Amino acid sequence: MSTTSEIAAHYFDCVARQDIEGMIECWRPGSRANFVGMEELRAPEDYRSWFGNLFSCFPDFRLEARSIVAEGEEASVHWQATGTFDGEGVFEGFRPNGAKIDIEGVDLLTLEEGRIVHITAILNGLDMARQLGAVPPKGSFADKAMAGAFNAKTAAAKKLKDLRR
Repeated sequence: MSTTSEIAAHYFDCVARQDIEGMIECWRPGSRANFVGMEELRAPEDYRSWFGNLFSCFPDFRLEARSIVAEGEEASVHWQATGTFDGEGVFEGFRPNGAKIDIEGVDLLTLEEGRIVHITAILNGLDMARQLGAVPPKGSFADKAMAGAFNAKTAAAKKLKDLRR
């Protein structure tokens, strides 16, 4: 029987190899993954399409499990992913533009009887959006202008609220 740590390592090895069927074999059917701020997936139904699309959009996608900490039937996996957004398809509403990503995150896994029943995946979506070019680089003129527009809108909304009192 495999340990929680071994199952987590095997699952992330499947992700690294873009082996969707291997990933699905790690799951108890009907279980869910929550990619915080992005997507909620049900295994196996959503895995083929979501990860198939991810790997199609980032054909050189690589993932490394940097550390795995497991206790009982729970594991925490700190990972790093890289890739070039130059494939086919649409990812999170964006078409590939050749941008390179280098992101890291943490997945919290829950297992029952040796199969994954839940994953909460946490990553910095704003950093990923910046790397994809969907959001201006931090500290750039465009970033400061966007923050200024947001703050002006907030101030106007506050004044309007104050006037209504």
